[in-house]
Amino acid sequence: MEMLLFHVWALLALIPFPGATEDTFEVSVWPDQALVKLGQSLMVNCSTTCPDPGPSGIETLLKKTQVDKGPQWKEFLLEDVTENSILQCFFSCAGIQKDTSLGITVYQPPEQVILELEPAWVAMDEAFTVKCHVPSVAPLENLTLTLLQGNKKLQRRNFMSLAVASQRAEVTINVKARRADDRCNFSCRAELDLSSYGGGLFHSSSAIKVLRIFEFSQSPKIWVSPLLEIGMAEAVSCELSRVFPAREVMFHMFLGDQELSPFVSWKGDTAWANATVQAMETGDQELSCLVSLGPMEEKTREPVHVYSFPPPILEIEELYPLAGTDINVTCSGHVLTSPSPTLWLKGAPDLPAPGEPAWLSLTTREEDNGRNFSCEASMEVQGQQLIKTTAVQLHVLYKPRLEESDCPGNQTWVKGAEQMLVCVPKGNPTPALVCTWNGVIFHLEVPQKATQNHTGTYCCTATNQLGSVSKDIAVIVQGLDEGISSTIFVIIVALGVGVTAIALYLNYRPCKIERRKLPYRQKEKNKEQESQFAVQQAEKCNAHNC
Repeated sequence: MEMLLFHVWALLALIPFPGATEDTFEVSVWPDQALVKLGQSLMVNCSTTCPDPGPSGIETLLKKTQVDKGPQWKEFLLEDVTENSILQCFFSCAGIQKDTSLGITVYQPPEQVILELEPAWVAMDEAFTVKCHVPSVAPLENLTLTLLQGNKKLQRRNFMSLAVASQRAEVTINVKARRADDRCNFSCRAELDLSSYGGGLFHSSSAIKVLRIFEFSQSPKIWVSPLLEIGMAEAVSCELSRVFPAREVMFHMFLGDQELSPFVSWKGDTAWANATVQAMETGDQELSCLVSLGPMEEKTREPVHVYSFPPPILEIEELYPLAGTDINVTCSGHVLTSPSPTLWLKGAPDLPAPGEPAWLSLTTREEDNGRNFSCEASMEVQGQQLIKTTAVQLHVLYKPRLEESDCPGNQTWVKGAEQMLVCVPKGNPTPALVCTWNGVIFHLEVPQKATQNHTGTYCCTATNQLGSVSKDIAVIVQGLDEGISSTIFVIIVALGVGVTAIALYLNYRPCKIERRKLPYRQKEKNKEQESQFAVQQAEKCNAHNC
């Protein structure tokens, strides 16, 4: 289409006007305004109205090639146009030469727009620089650069007033950092308007840069006990206050060369890390906390001392002795405790010498069953007094007993009320209790609605592995009527006494037989069984690490 228009224009230019002579001929060039992209080619036609032109051509520093011609025109190809220039087109007619000029403008769109944000992380209230430049663009006077923060225009600049020698397509602005600017997007937009040259509008934008604002004005603090026990898990923490943004703070915690695994939390402008430390070597060590945020990094150290102090060892010669057995109780320090601790055994008559165990001897009684012995060890570490305690419970074995306080021999029930036979045996192991009434087992756990039929003597027997014991319990059921005359009351009491006597007589022989003393051989046999049971209990205890 462009070539078609060119040839039409050439033909029109060659049509002689009425009265045209060699003195009035014209020279023209097409296009009358040339806009060429850098490095591309341009087709130029030079023509005249002279009927019989003489020498003709174009003058230019650009590489030119004549590609076509006619009686009154010539066509040239200009290649690799890289700079602005002025082309002269000339024709001679009857010895007279005339020429015309064509201004060639080279343009280069802003294909690369570079935005620099320095620094990328900026401390709050400090200044930062936003710079935009276009490495290659032409013509510069038609360029406009706009700096943007989000959609907000920070600065807009054109280059129409710049001298050619100082051509540099860039714009720079300094801004004071505010907390609200954190994570703001910055960009630069370049526009090249060639409408004055008959061209269009070219525009391009830079990559978006994100600004980071931070505050890091305090040193981190470590919270840890100055004393750590070897092998024991201890909580430690590291805290940093007046920091922004707190949620992006990173923590690295170490005990010596051992890296911990902290759990990081934050609230407001404070961030902290909690971790669990378990020291594996004794002696002086160092707990360190490395905190980083953006370009900032700071390390805090705290000395700690790791000690070894296992609980003391409490040994009872026999954990399940029979009542009346002589036993020894010993309290000693653990072999891994250094230095040797001071020991104290509850109940021991004297304190032992430093480094020596504490001990006591005793003859077991029934009252010692369930008695707790405690062994206390104390040691000074780095000026602090540390105490460890070990406790062991003694279990004394003894035959069953039915004491009057827990199993009254005379009990009174109220007629019509829910009643239960009161009888709690003593003994270790815990005795099993069986009560009978008129030869029938009486259920102790089930409340009975008292009637006159419940009056009588009950025989209760408590049994464990060491023996058994029996006891008669007389139960009297009384009514609640207060209008009964004294005579009737006396008769009732007399009848009750009679019934009780008969019941005691009827039940005398079964319980009496059980209370008879065993012969001498039977006593020896029971004694032997008691010893065997005690040995069995001790073996069980040792098997379960009692």
